[in-house]
Amino acid sequence: MTEMVFGTAPVRAGDPILPRWWRTLDKWSLGCVLGLFSIGILLGLAASVPLAEKNHLPRFYYVQRQAFFGVMALVTMLVISMLPLRQIRRIGVLGFAAAFVLILLLPFIGEDYGKGATRWLSVAGISMQPSEFLKPGFVAICAWFLAAAQMAGGPPGRLYSFVTAMAVVVLLALQPDFGQASLVLFSWLVMYFVAGAPMLLLMGVAGLAVMGGVFAYGASEHFARRINGFLNPEIDPRTQIGYATKAIQDGGFFGVGVGEGSVKWSLPDAHTDFIIAVAAEEYGTVMVLLVIALYCTIVVRSLLRLLRERDPFTRIAGAGLACAFGVQALINMGVAVRLLPAKGMTLPFVSYGGSSVIASGIAAGMLLALTRTRPQGELAEILRRGR
Repeated sequence: MTEMVFGTAPVRAGDPILPRWWRTLDKWSLGCVLGLFSIGILLGLAASVPLAEKNHLPRFYYVQRQAFFGVMALVTMLVISMLPLRQIRRIGVLGFAAAFVLILLLPFIGEDYGKGATRWLSVAGISMQPSEFLKPGFVAICAWFLAAAQMAGGPPGRLYSFVTAMAVVVLLALQPDFGQASLVLFSWLVMYFVAGAPMLLLMGVAGLAVMGGVFAYGASEHFARRINGFLNPEIDPRTQIGYATKAIQDGGFFGVGVGEGSVKWSLPDAHTDFIIAVAAEEYGTVMVLLVIALYCTIVVRSLLRLLRERDPFTRIAGAGLACAFGVQALINMGVAVRLLPAKGMTLPFVSYGGSSVIASGIAAGMLLALTRTRPQGELAEILRRGR
């Protein structure tokens, strides 16, 4: 069991990059990511055809685009997973700065595409969502601040991370994008907890988040409409939630059959936010449980490997990335089964979307790099270096 979780091969100095990378990599997590991407392509063959026909495009136009962006994402993931920790931190900080600037520009040059929220940039006919790229960078910069705060004579990193988190949450809420804002706040709370924050402080921040939600309900029609729809005991069968609920019920345990589902013709976002409904209808609960198992494996294995890490940045950033990855999947599937209000959040590596899949590749690459097997050294030596 120990070998399955932590790996067996030690790191040998002077090894070529590729053999050393492969020997220290968490191959189970890598395999789960590849499995999720393959499931996404499989579901896209069904879910994206109606949209292509509606837009008078070739039947598999969106599947081909997803495969193209997916290959880019996987290559990016593999390259990042080979980088040393210093390069991971540097890429994260620079990526955060670039995405933060783009989010600041959204009110002036952004697009809403009829979604009721200005979240996208359109460049040469290609749309991108800066908030997707912000998340891995946000985790990296906050982990850097929190790790620096643990050093003797270090900067007030906890304060810096708090100010950064609040600035990002406010900017995302103003779009409005309360789903991404909630995910960013959650990942910060996880990192702050791992860094040793008192539970009372975390409860205070959670209370502020609840108060912010109450304020948003009164100030934002977009937010209030989604909350009211969630709280309404009656499900309108003509809404996306109504279509998704019926599809999941019709699918049963084994599904209605490959290509036999009907929800993809009714749901506007069947290929993105509600792709799990397509999976449940055509492949049944079996497929949904497989998807859940893949996400759980990535999160649990990553956290187990991080338990033995003594480097603060690695431990904090890895926990933030792993939990954000798992909670994003949880939110997406929770919306589809009406356990959560509609959020407009994709299913990592499964939903269609260039920004989503490439940003997921960046985050997964960082997580794989942070969870690689490394010599930890003697505890006394590490304590001496921290003085």
